[in-house]
Parts: sequence; structure tokens; C-alpha cells
Amino acid sequence: MTNALEVLAVTSQITVQDLGRPGFTALGLSTGGAADRRALWEAAALLGQTTPQACLEMPLTGGRFRATCPTRIALTGAPMRASLAGRALLWNANHTLAPGEVLEIGPAEAGIYGYLSFAGGIATPPQLGARATLASAGLGTVVNAGMCLPLGPDPAPDTPAQRLPLEPRFAGGVLRVMPGPQTELFDTATRTRAFATPFRAGAGSRQGVALTHEGAPFASQTAGLLSDFITPGDVQTTGSGQPTILLAECQSIGGYPRLGTVIPADLPIAAQARPGTALRLAPVTLYEAEALSPEEPALLAQLRKALQPLIRDPHDIADLLSYQLISGVVRGDEEDL
Repeated sequence: MTNALEVLAVTSQITVQDLGRPGFTALGLSTGGAADRRALWEAAALLGQTTPQACLEMPLTGGRFRATCPTRIALTGAPMRASLAGRALLWNANHTLAPGEVLEIGPAEAGIYGYLSFAGGIATPPQLGARATLASAGLGTVVNAGMCLPLGPDPAPDTPAQRLPLEPRFAGGVLRVMPGPQTELFDTATRTRAFATPFRAGAGSRQGVALTHEGAPFASQTAGLLSDFITPGDVQTTGSGQPTILLAECQSIGGYPRLGTVIPADLPIAAQARPGTALRLAPVTLYEAEALSPEEPALLAQLRKALQPLIRDPHDIADLLSYQLISGVVRGDEEDL
């Protein structure tokens, strides 16, 4: 295998993910894909891609990896301790991985899901139009030590390294919720209380994150409610009145009432919330929701404008003395031309 990533060690259930498989909900298959979709678009901006490629999703911690080919990588999502050949790497930036160098990714400093992306993407065989792992359906790739994952070639290996400002979405915050077809099943008092309640993230997974709170449950008028299509972001309440925010691998249909839907721009905050993280719900109109959550290609354009050069610390440049550092020096007393 010419272009490959050797998996030397893993310390969590790492999976291959992309943007998922839209269009199969009617067949009972959830879209799936990355829990934090923004992280994949950040990687696309850093690597000069027109759309995100398949990458590694790493919950809470990463592993040790080695490439057989030179390739640029991007580190996005939950910031994790990372080093290359013993040299610390900046998160939310792209770096060059040379053949034989060992990339080590350790525990997350905040959030849950970190992402390791490659300029040419992970080239595992697509299934139903995507490479995303949906373990419940037997699709995709769960990464284990000893694997060799095929990589696509880097189309522009000499592109200068860049970084993006780290967005503060890994410590909870406000989740803006737009109304849905079942919002009116909750009376005005219940809706008002839901938007005034301080929640904390409870137990979670790629299917959803529970919202824990003190006080009475959030009851609704559900007599005769039929099962309906559901989608990531829906704030679903169980029969006991427990709200849960549905995430990438939520089921495709459900019968519990939904208070509303977290807008796409804020869904990564919910996905990255560790148990105990403070969360609040805030109502927005459908018009506001549309304005606050641009289409993902528009998000890519915004991210590209935010790119900054990655300036290396001279202490980390082993061959510093081989660089031309004094080109263009003048004495200062030359006559003006």
C-alpha cells in the first residue's frame, strides 16, 4: 500500500467519519457522520478542500499514527494534546506529516470529539455513498491498532501551514432552539420554564445527550401522538419529561414529543458537551434560525477568510541554520535612489 496511515495504537473507539449519508431516512437509516460537523469544515478550510473528506473521529483521546507518504494533516474539534516526532503541535491548524514520523494524540483538554483529517482524505471503500461509520448498521470502519488505512494523495503538499482561531464551543453555553411541528404540544408555561431552566449535560453518546435539571419534568399533551420523522438537533422529551438533544446517530423515527430543534450552528456545542457541562436553551424564530445557520458551503467561505499563517517557533525548527535569515540586509546609510 503506497499511501497509507499505520495505526500504531488507539485508546478510544476511533471511527472513520465524513458528512454522513443523507437521503436514507425514509429507509430507516440515520444520516450519521461526524458528531461535530463544523470541525470537518474547519479541516476543509485548513487543507484547501472544497468539501470535507473522510477523517478520524476521536472521542476524548486519540492514539499513535504513522504515515507511509508525505501528507498534510489538520487537527480540529475538541483540542487534544498532540505531538509529531516529539514536537508539540498547535491544535486547529494544519501540519505536514513526513513518512515514518510518529504522530501522537493524547487526551482532550476540553470537549469530547477531536478530528484528524488528511489532505487527500481517508480512502476506505464508500458504502451507500459515504465512508462514515454507523456501527449499528454495520457500515464504515472502527479503527483498531495494527490497521493500515488507505490515504488519498495530497494535491498541494507545499501549501504553507495555516491555523484558525479556536472557536469557544467546548465548554457548553447557549443552544438556540427553533420551533417545530410539535412545539405547541407544550403549553406556554412549560415552554417558558424550559427556556429559563439551567440544564447540565447528562449521559451522552453519538445518538444524543440528555439534559438534566432540577425541578418538575416537562410534560406535554401527547394523547394519540403518532411516530414521526426526527432529525439531529431535535429536543425530544421522554414519557417521564426528560429532555434529550438528538445527535448524528439518532434514530430516524420516534414517538416522543419535541420541544423544538437546536439550530445547526449550535449543535456542535451540544455534541461536545461533557457530562456536567452547563447548557441553556434559548428560543429563536424560524427566520432567525435561517439567518444564524448559513449553508455549509457559505460556512467554508467564512472559515477561509479567518485563516492565519502558522508561525513556527524557532526552537522547533531543527534545521534553522540552513535557512537564509539575512537576505536583504542594508547598512542604513545608503543614499536614496
